[in-house]
Amino acid sequence: MNKNSVLRWLLSIVVAPVLAGGLLINPGNANAQSSAAPGPEVCQNCHADAVKLFAGSKHGTKADKRTPVNAGGCVVCHGDATAHVKAGGGKGVGGMLGLSTKSVPAETINKTCLGCHQADPSRLHWQASVHASQDVACTSCHKVHTSHDDVRDKITQPDVCFTCHKEQRVQINKPSRHPVLEGKVSCADCHNVHGNNPKQMAKSSVVETCYQCHMEKRGPFVHNHQPVTEDCSICHQPHGSTIASMLKSRPPFLCQDCHASSGHPIQNAGVPTARSTSPGVLGTVARGCLNCHTNIHGSNSTQNSATSGRFRR
Repeated sequence: MNKNSVLRWLLSIVVAPVLAGGLLINPGNANAQSSAAPGPEVCQNCHADAVKLFAGSKHGTKADKRTPVNAGGCVVCHGDATAHVKAGGGKGVGGMLGLSTKSVPAETINKTCLGCHQADPSRLHWQASVHASQDVACTSCHKVHTSHDDVRDKITQPDVCFTCHKEQRVQINKPSRHPVLEGKVSCADCHNVHGNNPKQMAKSSVVETCYQCHMEKRGPFVHNHQPVTEDCSICHQPHGSTIASMLKSRPPFLCQDCHASSGHPIQNAGVPTARSTSPGVLGTVARGCLNCHTNIHGSNSTQNSATSGRFRR
């Protein structure tokens, strides 16, 4: 082998790898790598506590391929942190989303959350909901970085809702109420907080929502009581009342809101009615509708008279 051949051989085994290595570390590749958005490993340098909490949350569950942790981590919700990192941190730097209504509009926060959660049928009409119209943000109710989200727990959910709904907090402590304080019923059992119907009911109407638990009141009956098919809250105060059965007022006064004395069949018998003005006369009807009408949600009485069988056992 001559001298030139030896030289070419040495160059092939020494210089070529160096050139090849240069391709791996050329400025173009280095810039491409540095331009990638910082991940959780960078975020934890300053936000160690938040990253640790996030790892134990549903959003940080690696076993679920739909979660942010599997799609890029923190930047999926908070945005590209490149400028934020280069600036050494700081709120609002580089377009980072803090997801706090103190610094970011509720609409912006909700748009971020709905990017993943819009597919859920219960959230399809969020934009038209009462909460959305009041600028309530998802993060006003939900904790996204923790393993325990209070609003998704039947025991702790009411306290989250009562933060804004103070009148309902008072009502739920009245003697006649649903067992919310005992953790047997939660606000979400009756309400779809992401929905857009007027009272944000879990079902299409108040009565359909109530029938989920009170199916025996649904009927149909031979003699139907109209409020039972229209709206249970005509007679009942669902969040709590000082009157038994969560009634809005005591019978017969509650009944008289709809049923005035005019036309009552008992008039034909010469018995004083609820509206009697005779001195000293209490009135048989006024003493208590329930003395006669015992099945007020509806009756299957087979008595021939349309009136005598109405709401009777």
